[in-house]
Parts: sequence; structure tokens; C-alpha cells
Amino acid sequence: MFTSVDDVSARLAETGYLASPAVATTVFLADRLGKPLLVEGPAGVGKTELAKAVAEVAGARLVRLQCYEGVDESRALYEWNHAKQLLRISAGRDETWDETRTDIFSEEFLLTRPLLTAIRGDDPKVLLIDETDKADVEVEGLLLEVLSDFQVTVPELGTITATRRPFVVLTSNASRELSEALRRRCLFLHIDFPDEELERRIVRLKVPGLDEALARSVVRVVGALRAMDLRKAPSVAETIDWARTLLALGADTLDETVVRASLGVLLKHQDDVLKASAKLDLDAL
Repeated sequence: MFTSVDDVSARLAETGYLASPAVATTVFLADRLGKPLLVEGPAGVGKTELAKAVAEVAGARLVRLQCYEGVDESRALYEWNHAKQLLRISAGRDETWDETRTDIFSEEFLLTRPLLTAIRGDDPKVLLIDETDKADVEVEGLLLEVLSDFQVTVPELGTITATRRPFVVLTSNASRELSEALRRRCLFLHIDFPDEELERRIVRLKVPGLDEALARSVVRVVGALRAMDLRKAPSVAETIDWARTLLALGADTLDETVVRASLGVLLKHQDDVLKASAKLDLDAL
């Protein structure tokens, strides 16, 4: 998909995703080496958006597996359409079981889920396995077969192997440690909160009506909040939301009244709001 690291940066920027040199380099290598990309970092730093941006750049279909506690093979790989199978069995009362079985365990009755969908067909795809750390450990076993050989075994149909490998992005907030076997199959990328200059550029890109001086002030205040011991530090997405909020309020500068009235856009816990209200010193920023 990409010819160079600079090509990654330029094309992602066209979608509105400003990539750091480390991000652009790792995406290029994942594409060139055909390796899955494991992206870790705090919530809201652009891990999921990176997969979406790569899909847009490549003109590929985004196939997303949203992980959560309890996700299983039927949600991740495939399941059979049992209701349709029962109707087919009822309609073929005069057939032998061998005849019926051959029919009901065919493609017509197969419900593909994200992992199987991603490796079928010749169209370009980006497979996003989102919040991998929230899935049970057993799910990693499913991922190992897919990410090792890009194939899935369906006992009734045999082994289905990808004719065109998808670009794979796994994201993790590191709420639990992923297995070494899974990590070995991936290139690793850690995305942290951007530095002040990059975040200012992101804010200016996403909120074009915001002037330069106010954008700088917004980023400085958010940086000061992240330096505090909060339950949840403001994400980049929340920085952008706050910039849009200030624009909607018609604020030209950041004063104490505006900041305190709109802290709920940045902070999502009352104790964080109280701590920020007590410690935030706008004059020092």
C-alpha cells in the first residue's frame, strides 16, 4: 500500500490523521513485511482511528472485531444459521440424513463473523481487532491461527485460507497482559499522548475555526490536566471536543469562568473535576 515512510505520513494526513515518525515507520513496516500491527496506549490517543485511516487510504473495507469479556468463537469466527437449518430439515422430510447434512452444512447456512470475513474474498481489507486486552485469554488461541497462517478451519467445510491477506491492526489499552505468542506474531507500536506541537496541529486540523493562540492555550491546559493524578486523563478526542465547545461558546481566550464551566467536556469523573478546579492555575500556563 505504501512506497515509503514519507508516503505513509502524507497519505494518512490526507485523511486527517497526523502520524508521528514512529507511527508512520511502524505502519510502513507492517505493510511491507505483511505483519499484524499491535498498537498499545492510553484510551483516546488514536489507536482505532489509525486502522480507520489506513483503510481509507488503501480503499479497503474495514472489518472490525470489537472485543469484550465473553466474546467467543461464534462471535469472532463463524456460526451456523440454526433457524435456517431447521427449516431446511423440515422441508426435506423425505431425504436421507446424509443428503440433508451435506446441504445444511454448506456455504448457504454459514454466518461469517469478522475473523473469517477478513480472510475471505479478493478485495482489500483492514482487520481491526479492537481492545484485544478485554477478550478472554481463550480468544487469543483463535487469533493465533488466523494471524500465523491467515487461515480458519471450519470442520464441516475444511480449511479456508486467505487468497489476499488483510492489513491487521490489534489495539490494546493494556488492561491485561497479552500472551507472548500473540506478541511474537505482531509488530509493536506504543502510541502515547502527542507532544504539544503535534496535538496543536491535530486540533487546528480538526477544528479549523479555532485561531492559533486559542489552540495553543487549549493544548497547554490539557497538558496540565494530564500531569495531574486523575482517574482518567483527557484524551486527544476530548481535546478536540473541548476546542469545538469553546468555539460554540464564542470564547476568544481561556479565562477561569469558561474553563471551569466546560471542564465536564474534558473530565468524566466528579473527583477529577474537583481536583482540577482546585489545582489548575491558568496564569502559570
